[in-house]
Amino acid sequence: MKGFGLLILLFSSFFASAQVKVHTDMRTPTWNIIGLRYDKEIAPGKWGSGYPPALKKLHNKIIELPGYIIPTKVGSKFSEFMFSIVPIASCPYCGTGDIPAMIEVKTLTPIPITEKPIKLRGIFIINDSGDDRSEFFLLNAKKI
Repeated sequence: MKGFGLLILLFSSFFASAQVKVHTDMRTPTWNIIGLRYDKEIAPGKWGSGYPPALKKLHNKIIELPGYIIPTKVGSKFSEFMFSIVPIASCPYCGTGDIPAMIEVKTLTPIPITEKPIKLRGIFIINDSGDDRSEFFLLNAKKI
């Protein structure tokens, strides 16, 4: 029985040391505010987004966000792409749990693709029209 306990201890220490950090944590106070968006029932059986006052205050304001480029088409430079707190390798989990939704970015000049995090500055727009476009936009964005 002691041998079994030792074996479990060895395996657990091996797996604990084998854990590798997959990506840099991009969470900032601004990302946390964007993550406050919630789902609400706007009519019986019809759901939409809720935007608390702290999030609404960001609408039409210039903000800075670190994050990862998520391409929406093939290319090496992009002036339109999605932007996420997590890299493309984690994309199946974008916008779930406590991870904020992705933001659609439109830049002034194309930005080369990179798997490394970048920082952007632009005008943050909340799209609460109910159409099929993204809920959040970063317009006139520039890499800083």
